[in-house]
Amino acid sequence: MKSMEDMIQAAQKAAETIQKQMEEAQGKLDTIEVEGVAGGGLVKIRATAKGRVIGVAIDDSLVVVADKGILEDLVAAAFNDARARADATAAQEMQKVQMAAGIPPGFKLPF
Repeated sequence: MKSMEDMIQAAQKAAETIQKQMEEAQGKLDTIEVEGVAGGGLVKIRATAKGRVIGVAIDDSLVVVADKGILEDLVAAAFNDARARADATAAQEMQKVQMAAGIPPGFKLPF
């Protein structure tokens, strides 16, 4: 039978391992790309799963001075779409780490 001290040390080591895996997963998020689209594909924004915008693509048909307001709205919509996809991807990646560590879904870690 393990002593209480042995069990505490094992729990601390497990927590350190989980924290390291979570940090690695957070780092990985900046290498995963997602794409947000708006206006039926006329405006596209590429971002990382961490939310960093990599690029914006605007169809030439939208570059009309009179349509500037529409273009600005579509860029904002594409960005929000990319952000939502980034958040969903980040949640999936973090869930993979939690599942691999045997942490129940929905459990909030302190770090």
